[in-house]
Amino acid sequence: MLRETPVPYRVWGTDIEKGALDQIRHAAELPVATRGALMPDAHQGYGLPIGGVLATKEAVIPYAVGVDIACRMKMTVFDASPHVIGQKRDKFRRIIEDCTVFGAGGEWDNPHDHPVLEDPAWRELPIARENRIKAWKQLGTSGGGNHFVEFGMLVVKETIVGEETPEGEGSRAFGTIPPGMYLALLSHSGSRGFGATAAEYFSKLAMELHPELPKSHKHLAWLEMKGLGAEYWEAMMLAGRYASANHAIIHHLIAEKLGFEILGGVENHHNFAWKEIIDGEEVIVHRKGATPAGLGVYGVIPGSMIAPGFVVRGRGSEESLFSAAHGAGRRLSRNAALKSFNWDHVEAKLKSAGVELLSAGLDEAPGAYKDIREVMAAQADLVEVLAEFTPRMVKMADDGKGKRKRRRK
Repeated sequence: MLRETPVPYRVWGTDIEKGALDQIRHAAELPVATRGALMPDAHQGYGLPIGGVLATKEAVIPYAVGVDIACRMKMTVFDASPHVIGQKRDKFRRIIEDCTVFGAGGEWDNPHDHPVLEDPAWRELPIARENRIKAWKQLGTSGGGNHFVEFGMLVVKETIVGEETPEGEGSRAFGTIPPGMYLALLSHSGSRGFGATAAEYFSKLAMELHPELPKSHKHLAWLEMKGLGAEYWEAMMLAGRYASANHAIIHHLIAEKLGFEILGGVENHHNFAWKEIIDGEEVIVHRKGATPAGLGVYGVIPGSMIAPGFVVRGRGSEESLFSAAHGAGRRLSRNAALKSFNWDHVEAKLKSAGVELLSAGLDEAPGAYKDIREVMAAQADLVEVLAEFTPRMVKMADDGKGKRKRRRK
């Protein structure tokens, strides 16, 4: 069933491991594939590589969306100077600690409400119905791994003008942010336990439906849109609305404690699939660890806990399937990072960069990631940079091996 000749795909960047290159080629060999692309932050994952983009015809691939469905970035920009972080450091620490919950099973003791919990899909979809209580308890929380909440300095070079786009959309900018230097809040989280459960459930079904696929391609098993694929699609869309609400709660809690006026912000999914027109026909575009970059589309591309992130606007490259990188991308696996770094080394790097780390995992050490500026240079034809974000206070998950909390003085 596999194609002898892969469908066309292009690779951006040169610092990409062989495993990721093999995976995008395997994806391009699928009979349902029509086009592909690989972003410069790419590294090996399950099925489609992280940083992989794949267009398919009348089929959706759960593992090409990813385990954390609708993993998302959100930035809120305040009408305040970033210097206030240093002036009121204890206040900012307390706000992050009080207003966030991290970890794979993290949930609130007193859960928050949001209109997304009344979405009819929670009743209509069996997988959603079974996970609604868990989703309620986890609403407004962050996962483990590379998920974070951080304060920092945003330098805006060109006015960011939002539109009246409702929350829950894949990408949007809101408010108006003129050139200048601002205090900003940036978060990275997804659809939590609900998204992971849905991804596992539908991925297993897809693999059972395609036992003919060789081992190298089994995680690329697909669902036809006229069958189970339609049910997965509705679950994915619900996960997208839930992930957006998840960030909305985090930002609302923190903004309420801060008390500063909000100028606006930017947010986007980067583990999702969209129905788009490519080469004149409607296809399903999977972006696994890739940011939407259609013409004029806003997005946020983070670096690491000490490296800058960027607010970007898409240039609309059809060759990249209207996509760009979603971050710096890993240079080392988590196990390799745990063996390569120690906390004394990491803390020296943090101090040199002027970053206070409240908690994180050693596997998230800055050296585990590629150079974000090299990644951005490799995709200059895909996005234009409108603003640069510099982290100043960072919180990530502290549970599990190789993790520890900030040492209090």
